[in-house]
Amino acid sequence: MAELALTARLNPSAADARRGVVRLHPEALTALGLREWDGIALVGARRTAAVVGVAPSGTPAGVALLDDVTLSNAGLREDATVVVAPVTVYGAKQISVSGSVHATRTIPAATLRQALLGKVVTVGDTVSLLPRDLSPEISSAAASQALSRTFGIAWTTELLTVTATDPRGPVSVQPNTAVVWGAGVVAARDAADRALAGAPIPPGEASRGATEAAAFDGAAVAHGASNGRSAATRHTDPLITVKDLAGAHSQATKLAEWLSLALDEPELLKTLGATPHLGVLITGPAGVGKATLARAVTAPRRIVELDGPTIGAAESGTRLREVAEAVAEVCSGQGGILLITDIDALLPAQAEPVATLILDQLRGAVAEPSVALLATTAHPAGIDPRLRAPDLCDRELALALPTAAVRKSLLEQLLRRVPTAGLKLDEIAARTPGFVVSDLAAVCREAALRAASRASKEHSDPQLTQEDLLGALKVIRPLSRSGMDEPAIGSLGLDEVGDMVETKQALTETVLWPLRHPDSFARLGIDPPRGVLLYGPPGCGKTFLVRALASTGQLSVHTVKGAELMDKWVGSSERAVRELFQRARDSAPSLIFLDEVDALAPRRGQSGDSGVGDRVVAALLTELDGVEPLRDVVVLGATNRPELIDPALLRPGRLERLVFVPPPDSAARLEILRTAGRSVPLAADVDLAALARKLDGYSAADCVAMLREAALTAMRRDLDAADVTAADVAAARTVVRPSLDALQVESLRRYAETRGQPTGSEGRYL
Repeated sequence: MAELALTARLNPSAADARRGVVRLHPEALTALGLREWDGIALVGARRTAAVVGVAPSGTPAGVALLDDVTLSNAGLREDATVVVAPVTVYGAKQISVSGSVHATRTIPAATLRQALLGKVVTVGDTVSLLPRDLSPEISSAAASQALSRTFGIAWTTELLTVTATDPRGPVSVQPNTAVVWGAGVVAARDAADRALAGAPIPPGEASRGATEAAAFDGAAVAHGASNGRSAATRHTDPLITVKDLAGAHSQATKLAEWLSLALDEPELLKTLGATPHLGVLITGPAGVGKATLARAVTAPRRIVELDGPTIGAAESGTRLREVAEAVAEVCSGQGGILLITDIDALLPAQAEPVATLILDQLRGAVAEPSVALLATTAHPAGIDPRLRAPDLCDRELALALPTAAVRKSLLEQLLRRVPTAGLKLDEIAARTPGFVVSDLAAVCREAALRAASRASKEHSDPQLTQEDLLGALKVIRPLSRSGMDEPAIGSLGLDEVGDMVETKQALTETVLWPLRHPDSFARLGIDPPRGVLLYGPPGCGKTFLVRALASTGQLSVHTVKGAELMDKWVGSSERAVRELFQRARDSAPSLIFLDEVDALAPRRGQSGDSGVGDRVVAALLTELDGVEPLRDVVVLGATNRPELIDPALLRPGRLERLVFVPPPDSAARLEILRTAGRSVPLAADVDLAALARKLDGYSAADCVAMLREAALTAMRRDLDAADVTAADVAAARTVVRPSLDALQVESLRRYAETRGQPTGSEGRYL
């Protein structure tokens, strides 16, 4: 059998990260008699298998590109020699995997198989949950969405260990493969306990997927991830105490006071004519630490836990039986607290008949002396309204997204037992708007993986650095609350945007001043502007300006593009608007960006959509200047058709500042070309200044597209071309034509002139 000895190197491609794909030069594939996506055997310190793919151009023929997990499976370090050979891969009838406690309890077998589909594994291999696109028709999006729903943000970093396969030998996961959870949970739980107790994990274990996943699982559970039905009541102190609840001390104090009065001093309440029962609904974004708050405050007391999603997924009879058993346990003479996490999954707004029986059980528990009910939810609007009845959960505690100061405290808590060097947690906290504690835990874990890899290669003491955390931020993103949210911000600020003086000044006054100088507005007795409308021709940098603004102000951004809020079902669109603004309030300071706002809020009475558009406009107007004020929330709209927007949206108090973003002039086009050309090797005969003068009518996007086309032209001329010549640029100009419509530009200029706004061309930076 043919085999090759190649140099193993780390694959830099994010698309292949931890997906079990090995990239080889086409010549190596030919020598081995392999086709792309065949199975291959890898022999290093241990033998493993993977899927082979074609390496990107420029990769030497003697190099094999492996991701970090595959390197670990083969027992290799970077630049070591790996033997690659063809191998017969069988379709697996069944494989068993082990993982963290949290993964084992929350990820169903169907989702697990979907994530591992197409991967080639052997017993003892570490595999990630990151799926790969098998073909244009079989996308990984469904698996990613299912994992996000069931496991949260931690799925992107969870690592599993293959414990058994049927048949033996390298196997591939097929659509009919039975993927089951196998042995290893006890070891994972032990590793989690060690990590939470502060015991160091030996460097040799740092690369083992199950141990890493278990360590993070323990941290995630301690910081708010639900961990299923409690097998027994709990009396011991939690690993997270009340003083560790950064940003939630006031809520913890209030909850402790309620519990003390209801459970310890019921006679005092009866004397004052109040019933001593207690039911509390704890609300807040997913992963913010609602269950952690409840566990920390109730530490000295007897507690029984139910996991809402787990129980809610069962049949009606099973649901009722589980709840009845938990109620009987908490009411068994000693009293205690019944904690139900994510109760919206157990008692949704569209209730089934069994919900009435479940509510009766909970009502009976709350009526018992010395018994309290605590329930958590990230979707308070999605729970059965009967749960808020006076004889059930008559009180509510809300947890908001952590501020920058709270995020710094949380990072300090997460890293308090970790060896570090030169950390600037203020900078990390400022760059993580929209992150909750589970997201920050994922950042710390990714940074730890990077530090462990470096220590293993350099044979040095493990130490976490600022670069590790910054590198982790490029990988970890906050758990998306909705498909419309983009909480992450860019790295380019307004100061780096060329020219556009009037535009930047208007945005600074409207968005940044209220956040940075609220005392000045209060001293002068005025309310800050509520919103801004950016309008101008397509491709002139409106969306880019919003990114730069969010980066400068360190804002959480909530984006709606076009008519995404539109829904044919009555009331759904209005609810989506309310939820959008509520998320923005929770994550303040924040920015709501309504891209293509003309499609979202057209003039009322002129559409044929059964009134959906009119209702969305009405909901937007209500949220912008309704009874509940917007504090530290600014709304930005962008459009190239301002005349189509409902006029009521543009009056003072709403999108009151209209800012014209004109097409670039010659000087601005030169800046755009210089910036876009930084990464393009331009030949000496390319005169960007002369080129900018010739590109009249080109938008900023057109200029960037032209340089990209010029580079492609150079590749067509010679795949090994070292630079882009003036001839390539000239050829690109014949392909990329100006997209600006002269009539539309002139119409927008007239629109700006009617409002007394400057209409001269300004440069911009892309």
